[in-house]
Amino acid sequence: MYRRVNSGRFIGLTTFGIVVVMAVFTWVMYGMAQQVFTMTDIMMDLSDSFKSMIEIQEKMAGDMHSMSVDITSMRADITAMSGGVTTMSGDITALNQNVGSMTGSMGGMTEAVRSIAVNLNRMTYDVGQATYALSNPMSYMWGNSFPF
Repeated sequence: MYRRVNSGRFIGLTTFGIVVVMAVFTWVMYGMAQQVFTMTDIMMDLSDSFKSMIEIQEKMAGDMHSMSVDITSMRADITAMSGGVTTMSGDITALNQNVGSMTGSMGGMTEAVRSIAVNLNRMTYDVGQATYALSNPMSYMWGNSFPF
């Protein structure tokens, strides 16, 4: 039995087996190293992504602050506009009352205008008669003086 373990063939096969196992182990270690390199590249890309994300978040924070200031200003403008609308509503109410009052006065004004129209018709007739008398002096001379 001692001879078998120390025989050249056993030592050769054992050495070959160890070399094969070491080769497989080396191949596995090489694959793991490649994965570590890949993971390192990914981590560096991720670091760059985090840096750009931080920059974007800082810019976004500034934009949000600006938007908050704008909203505050807009709120003040809306409050002022609301006061203006309230004032305008009161003015419209007063205008509505004035229009109602004017509508009530229209009846009397209509009668006054009708009276003016009658008087204007009479004046038109009188001016026409005077124009006729001045443009036809012969009728005036023959005793038809101012036939109105």
